[in-house]
Amino acid sequence: MQVLLSRQSNRYAPIPLHPTGDSHLRQIIERRELTALFQPIIALRDGTITGYEGLIRGPSDSPLHSPANLFRAAREAGLEVEVEHLCRRVVLESFTRLDLPGRLFLNVSPACLMRRNARHGETLGYIRDLGIAPNRIIIELTENQPAYDYNLLREATRHYREMGFQIAIDDLGEGFSSLRLWSELRPEYVKIDMHFIQGINRDPVKRQFVRSIQQIAQNSGCQAIAEGIETQAELLLVRELGIGFGQGYYLGRPNALPALALTTEVEDLLTRQSPCGTDDALTATKLARAAPWVSPTTSNERIYVMFAADPELQAVPVVDQGRPIGLISRFNLIDRFARPYHRELFGKEPCTYMMDPAPLVVDQGISLQDLSDLIVAGDRQHLSNGFIITANGQYLGMGSGHDLVREITQMQITAARYANPLTLLPGNVPINRHIDGLLHARVSFWACYCDLDHFKPYNDIYGYCRGDDLIQLTGRILSDACDASCDFIGHIGGDDFIILFQSTDWEARCQAALERFEESVALLSTKEEDRQRGGYETEDRQGNRVFHPLVSLSLGVAPIEPDLYKTHHEIADVATAAKKQAKKIPGNSLFVERREISTSTDDVPSSILAQRVRIDSTPPVFF
Repeated sequence: MQVLLSRQSNRYAPIPLHPTGDSHLRQIIERRELTALFQPIIALRDGTITGYEGLIRGPSDSPLHSPANLFRAAREAGLEVEVEHLCRRVVLESFTRLDLPGRLFLNVSPACLMRRNARHGETLGYIRDLGIAPNRIIIELTENQPAYDYNLLREATRHYREMGFQIAIDDLGEGFSSLRLWSELRPEYVKIDMHFIQGINRDPVKRQFVRSIQQIAQNSGCQAIAEGIETQAELLLVRELGIGFGQGYYLGRPNALPALALTTEVEDLLTRQSPCGTDDALTATKLARAAPWVSPTTSNERIYVMFAADPELQAVPVVDQGRPIGLISRFNLIDRFARPYHRELFGKEPCTYMMDPAPLVVDQGISLQDLSDLIVAGDRQHLSNGFIITANGQYLGMGSGHDLVREITQMQITAARYANPLTLLPGNVPINRHIDGLLHARVSFWACYCDLDHFKPYNDIYGYCRGDDLIQLTGRILSDACDASCDFIGHIGGDDFIILFQSTDWEARCQAALERFEESVALLSTKEEDRQRGGYETEDRQGNRVFHPLVSLSLGVAPIEPDLYKTHHEIADVATAAKKQAKKIPGNSLFVERREISTSTDDVPSSILAQRVRIDSTPPVFF
């Protein structure tokens, strides 16, 4: 009897198939009994959906419903090419019909990609017929054999790059030779296998692996995608390590009608920016305390003596060759020893018997806000037992929940201390810190300098109380125009404000603020004649009557790419220049600096530069 494999609990177990499996497979091909599912791929910087991976399922009442079973049966029947081409066609047609945004990650086996006699160019024809631009297609190479003809594979991928396609490698670290594939093909994307992502918040070895992958990707001009993100804690750790993109059940499950937006919970988590930037005083480094640690061979009795000698000691980390592997809590050990005969039976045993093998382990660079989220999302014992802090995977010290609460409270007090007293918005100190934090995190944003025009004449005529009312109103209007989950607004002083936009619809938000301001400012001009003539008259120092228009709002916006700027002083300069241009426009105005800044290619990785060079030779068509 023929045997295929089915996916159960992330493992493959053999299941029996009907003896006429080949005919069943041919029937599926002839009737096109395949369904396309799509799983979103998320930009972890801002939570936007950058594209979807196209997945395939067979008939739901068939053992070939699983793609693993389907393709295994196809290989055994010699129908691998037919099945793969049909899968691509179904995915492409569904992607077009659903009008999904972003890019499509299209699974292609290297074996089929390199097979010269396998219906050359058929998939390219599908794409052209459906009207999909090649630059929206990512050819995702799925590893399924231990060796390749690397010369032929390089030739094939070069050809498709020239036509606008990009390349991704699936399941990096899972298969036979994915690291060599990465080196040979220099793909635009690498997908880190879910094995290294699931439980990454509890496993320092996995964190070190993913950190190394990210460093290689960054140095080679490649984007890393973390697969298999299933919990909030995993998402926070992956983002902390600098991974650019994510995919997994926590972000969105595969679906025939996939979501076009993230859940509110995930969106809020990804778009929220810590106000502290990367200042060591506002990261886990601030909480690190030197604490005694023990090796895995230390006896439980020895640790009991340590607790007895130091009443303040609440937990002891277990460290093996510099890396934390567990944590022994005071309460747990004493509770166990209090049970009859436990001390006698287990006192001389190594401490690994009593330790928690999955403590909360965080890197020293994690922000206090993200650390707080991890503790809230995790077990309650992390708040009482504390957490281990590492530096590049090596044990650094311990942190306590008490210290974390104290620092979060102090952050709130500091924010209030530096707030502008009139509007209670953040003042210059937190504004500058936030800008520097965004630059250090290499986050792109839009700096919007907001200024009132003709404010002084209004203040002179109606008095400072009315002037204060107008400034407070402006602060409320601008605050309401921001997305609180990702945008930042500060009050520089007087009638000047600044917004650091990360929301994608920032321009519409600016326009809405201008419209609301125009409606509101007329109501604050209490004299009917002033409202009628659209302004008011004052006397200058020579006694001459001077007409001033009603107060208006000028918004000057400049795009900020962090690699081009180093400090908040430079951001202030470019924002001020944009504001000056806005003030030259009469009335309520928005000026957006849209000039492109040309940069030298000296610092661009050679792998990226190489992709810009078109090669005129025409290789065989494989795809």
